[in-house]
Amino acid sequence: MRVNRISRARRRAAFGLSLAALAAGATTGAGPAAAQPKAAAAPTPNCSAAYRIEQKLSTGTTWRMCWRFNGTAGVMLEDISYQPPGEAKPIKVLNSAKLAQIHVPYDDGDSEYNDITEYNFGNGLLNMKPAECPGGTIKTVKVREPAYSDSQDVKGLCATTRSRGHAYHMQTDPLNGGIGKTYQAQGKDLLLYTINKVSWYEYITEWRFSDDGTVSMNVGATGSLAPEDYDAGDGRGWPIGKGAKDYADSHSHNVFWRLDFGLDGSSKTRVEQYDSKVSPAAGDRGPTNKTTLTKVTKELAGDAKNMRWWRVVSGTGKNKDGHARSYELVPGATTKFPGRPFTAHDVYFTEYNKCEQYASGNLGACGAGHPKDVDKWVNGQSLTHPVVWMNVGFHHIVRDEDQQPMPVHWQGFSIVPRDVTAMNPLTPADLKGINGHVGRDS
Repeated sequence: MRVNRISRARRRAAFGLSLAALAAGATTGAGPAAAQPKAAAAPTPNCSAAYRIEQKLSTGTTWRMCWRFNGTAGVMLEDISYQPPGEAKPIKVLNSAKLAQIHVPYDDGDSEYNDITEYNFGNGLLNMKPAECPGGTIKTVKVREPAYSDSQDVKGLCATTRSRGHAYHMQTDPLNGGIGKTYQAQGKDLLLYTINKVSWYEYITEWRFSDDGTVSMNVGATGSLAPEDYDAGDGRGWPIGKGAKDYADSHSHNVFWRLDFGLDGSSKTRVEQYDSKVSPAAGDRGPTNKTTLTKVTKELAGDAKNMRWWRVVSGTGKNKDGHARSYELVPGATTKFPGRPFTAHDVYFTEYNKCEQYASGNLGACGAGHPKDVDKWVNGQSLTHPVVWMNVGFHHIVRDEDQQPMPVHWQGFSIVPRDVTAMNPLTPADLKGINGHVGRDS
């Protein structure tokens, strides 16, 4: 349905990687070795200069990391650290982060694709022109078997900075008349992105590293609608073009990310789940809200719920207030696809296993009989080195505006620092003494 049949045949020939190479992840280029659990944070990323990204944003925060290329997963990020103003050394956040699957099932049940593992997503990396990376640098990526480039040297990774609007705004109460003092700052992000083509679809993989410590991961789908899709006359599609002749098939994009946390340089993190319950107002009292902590000590297939959230907590590091550092998982808008067991949950926490690399159709070098999908890896094992698998879905019911080309539709999530620093890392100098209490200007 979605895939151009001729180009698919060519792609299968061009992507003639051996099964052994696929099982090993088909890593190409001279980047660093795969991230391994580390006992202590390194002061600089563990890679050569060509594969190192270090960006100090204008607000004073510095992000450091390594990148490498994989013919299946595309550009992957490793050894990621965050150093906001006032911190003497980098704070390690992640051992590694990558796309772990783009699962695309069609509503009519005739077609279903794993775009990462079945179509060597990484090898579909596209060249970018300078205009596509405004104010930034396009890094050259060595792609051993490029699908859409005449050269193995693909100008395919944009590194730039962007403004994101207000980081904060606060106006103090006036003293002795007047209007008070206004504090405001405009936030800045380090933005990394690639564009990978899988047949008619083109995926923009975006990583945003904000000056307040937030990391946002998004995938945007664009490109073209496949002509073969204009056959949904069974009530499962939407009319495209004049009249009601061409019905485009509706389908889902279920995107998975794999995050291996290394907070404060240690993989021995723990997972916590929080649920809040609101009770109705009683008498003169308003409604009450009680929040309960559940320690996630064993592997979990988690479902998002109103007033539920999770955090990954450092096992070794604390901020200057003596509170354990952690990162909160903040899912974006999602349409959960219940048709397959591995897409039936919003998040999976599994114990680290080097061979478990992709959320479905796993290509990691696991032993015979090892399950291929992430839901099967949740089997009661204790969590000492948890790996996070986030699943964000989008049900694409095509519209007239999707042609041609298709506007980008985004899906993703964020991880947000919780107690990583003792105060807002962007606090202006004359407010740094206000920690734990509210004072007035003098």
